[in-house]
Amino acid sequence: MLQLVEIFLNVLAPVFIILGLAYAITKPLGLNSQTLSRIAYYVLTPAFVFALLSSARIDVALALRMIGFITAVYVGSTLIAFLFARLLKRSREMTSAWMMIASFGNVGNFGLPIAQFAEGNQALLPATVYFLANLVFAFVVCVTLANVRRDNLGQSVLRVLKTPGLIAVLPALLVNSLALPVPTVFSRVADLLASALVPAMLLALGVQFANVGLPRVTPDMVIGAGIRLISGPALAFALAGAFGLSGVERNVGILQASMPTAVLVSIIALESKLLPEYVTATVLFSNLASILTLPMVLAFLA
Repeated sequence: MLQLVEIFLNVLAPVFIILGLAYAITKPLGLNSQTLSRIAYYVLTPAFVFALLSSARIDVALALRMIGFITAVYVGSTLIAFLFARLLKRSREMTSAWMMIASFGNVGNFGLPIAQFAEGNQALLPATVYFLANLVFAFVVCVTLANVRRDNLGQSVLRVLKTPGLIAVLPALLVNSLALPVPTVFSRVADLLASALVPAMLLALGVQFANVGLPRVTPDMVIGAGIRLISGPALAFALAGAFGLSGVERNVGILQASMPTAVLVSIIALESKLLPEYVTATVLFSNLASILTLPMVLAFLA
């Protein structure tokens, strides 16, 4: 019990304190998360990816195993959501919603700071690899499911390719592999912007939650969030050894697999008119419920 309390105070409490601060000041200051979210998405994330990957030293074979691992876990969670929906005879819309909720972890807003607090600065590189891998998989799955009636697979792929964080990967890898010198002025700009990503994402998430309001809990909400929060760590602990992962790569991978649902899922649902109120409420509920599940995952990793 003392271990769980210590883990919560040292690893999770800083994250939730920042969320709470943003939540508390949103209404008095009339804040809107859109501007901050767009800055984080279009400016800070690509700078973070470039700053980290352009100078990182990681074995290609290890990176491929990490990508395979996190993809396998999220594929498994998505299939479990589909099976639960079929067994419980949910509608096509609810089935798609559960699969979207299961497929996209909050590996940016939550995953990056929690991995850093739990494993130190050495966790940022593997956390970013897992973040980008889940981003690609989840965008394809979510946008495809949300637009399944429109047959927009090509558009889904195009949206993924236009993701700013992914666009920054290619120049970062070129600089890294060819050992190209980056002018000091540009590297410092990238470093400054990169250091702002985590607090900006947490503040934006807190403002988003304040604008949405606390959800009314329903059985479908509990099931949808529960699949994401339970299947993720269960599959991750089971599969990490099969992919030959150990040390910080294993621990960070399990953490990234255990994250609640990403806020981007609610945005995709809203734009596609796929049960947007339910999806948004479930996303918020899963993030709140992770206060209970993440300390247990961290305790098993300790």
